[in-house]
Amino acid sequence: MVKQLRLGLFENAQANDSGTATWRHPDNGRYLFDKLDYWRDTARMVEDAGFDFLFLADAWGWADVAGERPEICSVEGLDLPRLDPAIILGALIPETTRLGLVATGSTLLEPPYAFARRMATLDILSGGRIGWNVVTTGTADTAVQGFGVPMVGHDDRYEMADDFMQVVYKLWEQAWEEGALERDKSGRFADPGKVHRISHDGKYFRSHGFGNTSRSPQGTPLLLQAGASPAGRAFGGKHGEAMFVGSGTVEQLRGHSTAIRQEAVANGRRADEVKILSAFSAVIGATEEEAQRKYASVAEAQNPDVTVASYAWFTGLDLSAYAPETPMSELYTELSQTQVARFADKTVGDVLRDWHGHGVGARPVVGTAEQVADRMIELADGADLDGFLFSPVIPPASTKDFIEQVLPILRERGAIAEPSDEPQTLRERIMGTSSPALADSHPGAAYRARR
Repeated sequence: MVKQLRLGLFENAQANDSGTATWRHPDNGRYLFDKLDYWRDTARMVEDAGFDFLFLADAWGWADVAGERPEICSVEGLDLPRLDPAIILGALIPETTRLGLVATGSTLLEPPYAFARRMATLDILSGGRIGWNVVTTGTADTAVQGFGVPMVGHDDRYEMADDFMQVVYKLWEQAWEEGALERDKSGRFADPGKVHRISHDGKYFRSHGFGNTSRSPQGTPLLLQAGASPAGRAFGGKHGEAMFVGSGTVEQLRGHSTAIRQEAVANGRRADEVKILSAFSAVIGATEEEAQRKYASVAEAQNPDVTVASYAWFTGLDLSAYAPETPMSELYTELSQTQVARFADKTVGDVLRDWHGHGVGARPVVGTAEQVADRMIELADGADLDGFLFSPVIPPASTKDFIEQVLPILRERGAIAEPSDEPQTLRERIMGTSSPALADSHPGAAYRARR
């Protein structure tokens, strides 16, 4: 029996994403990222197609090379400006009925009390369709400059994130019990016996008092995470319900899946209580030759001067300061170690050439719709994947191509379910459970209010 796969769309509330600048391409519509019509049309398109969720990545920082933001960043709209993804998701709630809505949020840059209220509000208004992609930075060390807070070391950030999680679990799971709101005009609005004061004194965060919102449909929004370092995998195995992994070979992806599931088991959870979704991109043509021509047009739309600035944005490393033959294994950063480790067997010159093609994003499969569908099923079966996070090379044109040409093939083969009008929370939809609540084995469930 073919495994039924989960499918999300990766988007970004700015003109460009993934360290590339393709806004000049004639088929690129996201240069209008600050127009609500773009997001409404995208959300409706993927909901109608049967996608499980729309994922909006985020970053607070900006590119910095040798202490300066290169002019090319403004010329090409590489890193700024951008919009707040949570507000976009709020605007999309009334425009959709089934689609999950996922936003990135950093545990480094804002207080957990304020963040918990924002996410609970979205989950309440959407009827339980919200997910949180947990990140431990704002992408670059420039983010901490903007917030006026000190940078925290890579592994220490995961310790900080664990402290952050304890606060939000208490606010989402403990502060208000399910059914606390009665809204009885002849009696009482809320049952005081089901409203609880929380108390937290951690290494990084303190919080005492009452949750600012009542319990949302899911309690804790669906938790997604993308850490690929040992510390990131350990955090994801403990807290994550869906883990994003990058693109790669079957063998590479299977290694990630196995390591993440082992971490889940080590934390007292079942291996299948963490869903693994791989990044995936495609350039689709009627023939391989047409697909290659389309992909070449993407590279031609990009300014190669963006490469150095965008790599520095994600890693803090100025590759222009190193000789091309320098092994990447000699470089170190406290920022995204994933973006160094993925090139461990390459040189600086290799990375500069490779990054120009797709930046931090997945290397696209370039071919016919049949070839793309074949590759997705091969990866899912061979690497023990539960689904994919589709990243359009050119938004929204690449998404439309995928929906019109590849999805019918995947449905015919039984890998993707037909769209359903059945109301579900995002957790029920992604995890395949009959309850919107965290699994009892999840560490967040331990904070659940007890009668």
